[in-house]
Amino acid sequence: MCGSFLARVVKRLIMATVTIRDVAREAGVSTATVSYVLNNSGRVSEQTRQRVLEAARRLGYRANITARNLQARETRLLGYTWRPTPPDQFNPVLDQFLNAIAQAAAHHDYRVLTFPSETIEEELATYEDMVLSSRVDGFILSNTNLDDPRVRKLSQKGFPFVAFGRANPEWDFPWVDIDGRWGVRKAVEHLIERGHERIACLAWPEDSLTGAYRLQGYVEAMKLAGLPVDAAWIARTENKHDDAYETTRRLLELPAARRPTAIMASSDLMAMGAMNAAHDMGVEVGRELALVGFDDAPVARYLRPPLSSLRQPIAEVGERLIVMLVDLCQGRPVSQQHVLLKPQLIIRASSDFRF
Repeated sequence: MCGSFLARVVKRLIMATVTIRDVAREAGVSTATVSYVLNNSGRVSEQTRQRVLEAARRLGYRANITARNLQARETRLLGYTWRPTPPDQFNPVLDQFLNAIAQAAAHHDYRVLTFPSETIEEELATYEDMVLSSRVDGFILSNTNLDDPRVRKLSQKGFPFVAFGRANPEWDFPWVDIDGRWGVRKAVEHLIERGHERIACLAWPEDSLTGAYRLQGYVEAMKLAGLPVDAAWIARTENKHDDAYETTRRLLELPAARRPTAIMASSDLMAMGAMNAAHDMGVEVGRELALVGFDDAPVARYLRPPLSSLRQPIAEVGERLIVMLVDLCQGRPVSQQHVLLKPQLIIRASSDFRF
């Protein structure tokens, strides 16, 4: 048994040292011809191609991908970092996004190298290290914001990157984003069509660019319908269940003439906090209070009542970003640098009733 094991080890070592020169000698062709066949480039007759492939099989030749990538000055790796989700929260968009970019990258013969970063300083230091060491060919950013230091740094370095999200309007870099303004406007119009006039918005803090777009959609829908917006109805809160819970309680404690009959939440997590607050106050969501979230998390359909929400086309976001980044890494022009995709309003029982 020991001898058999050693024989297998020796065989693998021999196979690992086989080069294209050995294959060329075995097939009776030049090394250039072997390279053409193995890389599927150049004109080679089918007979010669088969002879080279057969020789490679006989010798057990395996291409040294690392060496080939180094020679081509590429790693076929794309870097992506994110903030870890606290244990008491969930981030369905992140899960979907990671899956989308990983699948899209694999389709283009790339892999995604992921690394979490607790702070922006840690993330910037990681970018610096990876650029200097040439460990990735490009980066994917997400959760971008105004004056985003990551966008500024990578733009200044001229290193390939794309972003899921926008930043300063005057900054020209490739991005794909969701039109939250359009989506929230459609959701609020849906609530207005169901007879609601006192509609509140659980908005993100003022320093959130994505939150600003979503809030803008709410204000536009109310203005277009000729409905007044009570200052108390725009309730800013962190994207956390407990914060949304407490904020919703305050909204529902307003006097009857000011109390909202519908709430537009900037995320499903916030909508769940609002739903639980209403339940604890004896207010029935789906009959006395309408509620719409944003993200259409998988759990949304299983809530009681099922939650209306805006579904983001994350798979398309991932595919478009990877195509952009691969083009940049390969030195090809990006056909469309800025892509704004519309979310889909999924109407369920939490808002689908006539008030």
